[in-house]
Amino acid sequence: MKYQSEIDSAIEIRDEIAKSLKKLSKKKHNKVDQVFHELHEEAFEKIDCLECGNCCKTTSPIFRDIDAKRISKKLKLSQAQFEKEYLRKDMDGDWVLNSAPCPFLGTDNHCFIYDFRPQACREYPHTNRKRMIAVLDLTLKNMEICPAVAKIVKQIPEKFI
Repeated sequence: MKYQSEIDSAIEIRDEIAKSLKKLSKKKHNKVDQVFHELHEEAFEKIDCLECGNCCKTTSPIFRDIDAKRISKKLKLSQAQFEKEYLRKDMDGDWVLNSAPCPFLGTDNHCFIYDFRPQACREYPHTNRKRMIAVLDLTLKNMEICPAVAKIVKQIPEKFI
């Protein structure tokens, strides 16, 4: 993968990053959000998702009922057919893809269902959302998948000294 070194360098200092993220829970959430949002913008100026696609190749979003309805309609399938062909229930009882990479990912990393993709895909990697403090555990996990998240979290310790 083109950006693997970004992920590898974050994994090397995972413990330091984890400690920094844990300390953020004591900070004002709007300050944490502001820093994450700025770093998010900077990271995505340098990292092109279409040159990576690691999220779509390795993980599955959660499909809410409304996502399954919307996608099945666009694919001209019943929701039951869509669920049977593409989804399974995970250990938490959530609908997720039954295979990886995502069956809707093209060889050029373009998504065949991009305009009606699940909400979880629309929000990924969740580094520009409100109340980042609530998703710091997820952010630590996503740093091992998304080079933009890795780039962001490596800068967190210096931003909150």
